[in-house]
Amino acid sequence: MKKFLAFDIGGTKIAYAVVAENGKLQTERRKIETPKTKDDIYRCLEEIVRQYEPEIDAVAIATAGAVSLDNKRIVSSVGNMAPGYRDIDFQSLSSKPVYLENDANAVAWAEYKTGAGKGYNNVIVIAIGTGLGLGVIADGHLFKGKSGAGTEAHFSINRGQKRRCSCGAYDCYEIYASGTALGLDAKEAFGDEHMTSYDLIRLMQEGNPKAKEVFDMWQNDILSGIIGFANLFDPDMIVLFGSLVEYIEVGKLEKEANKQLVSSPFLLRKADNGHNAAMIGAALIAADYVNGNRK
Repeated sequence: MKKFLAFDIGGTKIAYAVVAENGKLQTERRKIETPKTKDDIYRCLEEIVRQYEPEIDAVAIATAGAVSLDNKRIVSSVGNMAPGYRDIDFQSLSSKPVYLENDANAVAWAEYKTGAGKGYNNVIVIAIGTGLGLGVIADGHLFKGKSGAGTEAHFSINRGQKRRCSCGAYDCYEIYASGTALGLDAKEAFGDEHMTSYDLIRLMQEGNPKAKEVFDMWQNDILSGIIGFANLFDPDMIVLFGSLVEYIEVGKLEKEANKQLVSSPFLLRKADNGHNAAMIGAALIAADYVNGNRK
């Protein structure tokens, strides 16, 4: 069975593990802090690759940023990464093949092949983290657009405020439906600059009505996107991914979204693959290349 050294590279951490072509982890998941410069990121990845290179068939990388159609390079700026990160020569990291994919796309592929979306050909993943990512499986294929930059969730919504998004624009869906958004909502509602999204959730669990009101507002913003994506893509299922999803009322949102749809009803589910999903998806994509199923 072929094996892949899989990375999940984000702005604050790099996780990695060896993953088999069936999506099963062969080693424990390890995690390090993301270095602050592109050169240090490269050296860090190179050192890890050197340790595992003899036993793997390829390197698989899930990363922030849009990735080229041939899965060889990053094609867009990555606001939460070190300056110049997009220009790293990932192909020179190993003598074995190196394949990249956007992290939300990788999560979508993992959930489609081995997780909540298995058995369905039209699946959307909304990845709710510091930012917000979107991955779309349409008729069994990962939708990437003409350049690889498709399905970026940067479109305006109107809540009567003005917030600058990580992409540089104002009032994108991401800045109202992400973990960062919930933290901003908490700070604004309670007038406390030190308050976090998890502080808000703790207060909500303790029965604080104001905290529940703020959380519901954030959850309703997520719902707006769910309805829009369902109408655009007519999926079998939408999968919510990320640690904050544990607190979202998935059944309630599924019922409300299906009430408001123009398209046909769909299923709303939590992701099955947990924090390993991006690594698993990247490895499965690399396996398709190595096994000749992608060109």
